[in-house]
Amino acid sequence: MKVAVAGCCHGALDKMYETLELLQRRHNVRPDLLLCCGDFQAVRNEADLRCMAVPAKYRHMQTFYRYYSGEKKAPVLTVFIGGNHEASNHLQELPYGGWVAPNIYYLGYAGVVRFRGVRIGGISGIFKSHDYRKGHFECPPYNQQTIRSAYHVRNIEVFKLKQLKHPIDIFMSHDWPRSIYHYGNKKQLLKMKSFFRQEVESNTLGSPAASELLQHLKPTYWFSAHLHVKFAAFMQHQTNSEEDLPKATKFLALDKCLPHRDFLQIIDIEHDPSAGDSLEYDAEWIAVLKATNSLLNVTQSSWNMPEKNGLHAKWDYSVTEEAIKEVLEELNHNLKIPCNFTLTAACYDPNKPQKHMEPVHTINPQTTEFCARFGLTDINDRIQQAKEESSVRGDYEEEEEEEDMDSTGSAEEPSEYNTDNSGLSSINPDEIMLDDEGADEDLSTCSVDPSPDHPPDFSASFSDIRIMPDSMAVSSDDAMDSTNEELEKSGVSKQVEEKSLNERPLKRIGGNENGNSGIKKIKRRNQAIYAAEDEDKTE
Repeated sequence: MKVAVAGCCHGALDKMYETLELLQRRHNVRPDLLLCCGDFQAVRNEADLRCMAVPAKYRHMQTFYRYYSGEKKAPVLTVFIGGNHEASNHLQELPYGGWVAPNIYYLGYAGVVRFRGVRIGGISGIFKSHDYRKGHFECPPYNQQTIRSAYHVRNIEVFKLKQLKHPIDIFMSHDWPRSIYHYGNKKQLLKMKSFFRQEVESNTLGSPAASELLQHLKPTYWFSAHLHVKFAAFMQHQTNSEEDLPKATKFLALDKCLPHRDFLQIIDIEHDPSAGDSLEYDAEWIAVLKATNSLLNVTQSSWNMPEKNGLHAKWDYSVTEEAIKEVLEELNHNLKIPCNFTLTAACYDPNKPQKHMEPVHTINPQTTEFCARFGLTDINDRIQQAKEESSVRGDYEEEEEEEDMDSTGSAEEPSEYNTDNSGLSSINPDEIMLDDEGADEDLSTCSVDPSPDHPPDFSASFSDIRIMPDSMAVSSDDAMDSTNEELEKSGVSKQVEEKSLNERPLKRIGGNENGNSGIKKIKRRNQAIYAAEDEDKTE
């Protein structure tokens, strides 16, 4: 089947889908699935804009709300992960994943699903070591700290994914796995983005958590975005024994969704012809969620995941075939994800703007149903309970400031990763980069609807589907001689270019409502999207 992969969408859904439709008209190529690697920006209304970590000047509504309201429907099944520029309050409603609009599915903090027999996994957010060992404690309305920490990757999600044993076909992360640039054309990358050199040479560019997952999961494909540059790599994994077959991962990072940018890729993926066309749960992933449910943490207290280090009675939470079988029996072998999308917030009305709309902490009925079905804890419900209990004791604020021992009593254990790139004085490898071409770009153009009488002009820069250019192949000085050949055979060989186009009580939704120094330089990487003159406070 044909899978389209997009980089940072930044809310420009109309532009993305128009590109796919043009692809079909001109080349008779129709993707069966669209994957988006973060910064999706599922913004429903003005309150959602207030929960997005961008300068106020650039909080544009864009076009997602039209798909949320039902005015439009995604023409192809779309699966996405979260990035670091999201309506965090909206995505937080779906920690285990769910529909943000008809035919548009969010994978959650971390998740694995299946489509036509292809196993697709992903992890949302970006890595920051100072938040990595905390629980998911944030909830709207956010403050200046939590509006950012809300999208930081947590160790619990990495731990869950590391319990998987069955092969993964496709995996998505927003930021790149650390060290992946050593397996691609590093010279070309540094030619395009010379300010990456310090981090590349010191091997600090990207996420160490994602790198750990890459080495553990060894997926056939790994897609990322975040740095707004296209880059391909081919990583040959070491085998654990002579009996193991060699495994390799084809990595591809995508550019952002803007005019003149190569933000979309088409790949051919082997699939199960007998499988249906519905998005499905993954039985092993559901079993892992059930097995790790007791590890849930909704506090700011730092803690480490169980390890075989003498401090934990249990450290292996991988699941048996029997446990997977039990999940299948619970579902009567019907793994189809229900199409149970529900509106949980008012939709933006251009004729009746509500600039002072405030975000509220909402429990999404999709999450309620999912947790009830599989016996899981609703993270948002637990957060609210913790806040209410702490308020009664009068110690909530005090607890927020403490760094207590982790839930397993191992307060002195070091973090898995002790390198925090946010402290670099030059640029922040976990953030959107600063580049020269961003000076005259305006994201607001992405949300302009094309006139029926004057359709967008793609022709000037739209290219035929073609083999990946040599610039995206692996150079001989960085990897084995056969890597270029492997990339050409990999299926990551089709590309499309286009031109044109504070605090409130918990709100439960159902059928009815019931009731420092060095940092200033780091933020400059955001200016590829958010103007250079803004002295904003984004990371």
